[in-house]
Amino acid sequence: MEPKAFRKSPRERLNDMVARLREDIVTGKLLPGQFLPSEKALAEQFDLSNQSVRKGLDILVGEGFLEKIPRVGNKVILSRNDDTTTVKFGFHSSVISEASLLKLIALFQEENPHIRVQAVPLTSSSFHYIGNYFSGGILDAVMMNYTDFRECMENGGENLLESLPRNPDMYPFLSDAFSSNEQLLVLPFIFSPLLLAYNRAHFTEKGVTEPDSSWTWHDLIRAAERLAVPNERVGFHFDFYSPNRWPLLALQTDARFERGPDGALRLCGTPMMEALRNCRDIKRELSHLSDGVATGESERMLAKGKASMIVTSFFYLNYLQNKPIPFDIAPVPHFGTPRSLLLSIGLAVNRRSTNKEPALRLLEFLTSQTAQTFIRQHTYSLPSLRPAAEWVGEEKMYRPSRFSLFRETIPGFRFFTDLGIDSAELTRLNRELKLYWAGLESESAVCAQIEAWSRDSAE
Repeated sequence: MEPKAFRKSPRERLNDMVARLREDIVTGKLLPGQFLPSEKALAEQFDLSNQSVRKGLDILVGEGFLEKIPRVGNKVILSRNDDTTTVKFGFHSSVISEASLLKLIALFQEENPHIRVQAVPLTSSSFHYIGNYFSGGILDAVMMNYTDFRECMENGGENLLESLPRNPDMYPFLSDAFSSNEQLLVLPFIFSPLLLAYNRAHFTEKGVTEPDSSWTWHDLIRAAERLAVPNERVGFHFDFYSPNRWPLLALQTDARFERGPDGALRLCGTPMMEALRNCRDIKRELSHLSDGVATGESERMLAKGKASMIVTSFFYLNYLQNKPIPFDIAPVPHFGTPRSLLLSIGLAVNRRSTNKEPALRLLEFLTSQTAQTFIRQHTYSLPSLRPAAEWVGEEKMYRPSRFSLFRETIPGFRFFTDLGIDSAELTRLNRELKLYWAGLESESAVCAQIEAWSRDSAE
């Protein structure tokens, strides 16, 4: 049984019910005209009182998702106006919590009752998958992260994306990243550098000084050894093999993948091979790191007191919402030159869509001051609109004391492409290097294999 300290409060269970029903309606699992289970059944399902269930249903009625019919039940609706346009919007399911996405869609529909947003969860982020949806007219707009966008550009998908106006209030490094041939093709939505999150109580308990921007990886290793408690917690947890994590260490060395005259990667005897060897050595010194980590696992370990420090992102800090731990954040450790891997999520419109105007209106709302400030106030994710990201006011949730540190670390932000590779090469390198870092492949063998497949791809 989960410890009492980590059980959800009635308010959290009510929020879960509202979010679950809203998601099922927006994504089409519950269709217009269907009736919800009885209030009694919902109370049992979500461990709530009948009164709390009624409060939650009233929220969805107010948002225009439900109609209460006396003595009959709660019927699903999506608009009070029969003359509606449907915008099909593909999204990454993780962003439901990372940006309160469904709540934002509900706010948009309140302001635009003639537009219905059908949210379509994307089960794959592959460009071919998204490209087929765009080419076939299945999606009018889509959410894309930076890796999706680079894959799109690499595979000739530029003509599928509508050119968009730049917003001068967006952080320029985000707009630049989503541009091609001086055209903005994806509107920046939310972003995050990698960062270090830690349990302040553990540091106090062990008399360890809290991390700051001067910390190197060796400082972290020494602190992790002191913070660890056998059979109780680890000092540090890191999803090392993730393509959104390991490039951090390589970027911090300022090395780049070199190429031969044929465009193929050169690795043997290069500074990049030395950087990858450093990654292996760091992993060996942190021998407790898991070889396969589920999404959000590091954050759950921190929340339950099973890890003292983790490498995470502002996105994944949302796993810590409403958790009773005194956590704070710091810049990621480095090898002497501060660097952090930058993650970014944006929004694009299908150039061939027959509903282009309402799709553009949806994107305009999601990147507006209203929506972006909502993200800042209700989540840990960083909105791409500078005035929203740097908003200061009365907080609506627990906020770590160093939350605004991202502003001071912007000069050190780097994308994976700063390593001199494309998205396809990142995916292939991720597979090959796992064996090397796990000690299952020698350095000479992994060099030869990477250079061989890169030559084959270049021909």
